[in-house]
Amino acid sequence: MLFGRVHGTAVCTVKYPGVEGIKLLIVQPLNKQLEPVGELQVAADVVQAGVGDLCVMVRSREAALAMPEITFVPVDLALVGIVDELDVRPHGDFDYKLRPGENRFT
Repeated sequence: MLFGRVHGTAVCTVKYPGVEGIKLLIVQPLNKQLEPVGELQVAADVVQAGVGDLCVMVRSREAALAMPEITFVPVDLALVGIVDELDVRPHGDFDYKLRPGENRFT
């Protein structure tokens, strides 16, 4: 998975069958320090992201599988999550504390 920041929208007058109604966004790929990596790219938006949002992206076949209805579409980059909070730690540093609350695994 990759990080990306949304810069704007792309307009497409003709779309491949199966991607009608999917919003296309212009995204800047980022590394884990949130620094730009590479060029701007167009991504299919399945999470209703907006300009300025920090998102999680997937590429290749995983991007096509993220489409809501038809999974065999020519999509190579998709936004699959919006990051609300990010805590980057040094390599090898993990937090194993259990936080109060319940989850389906306890």
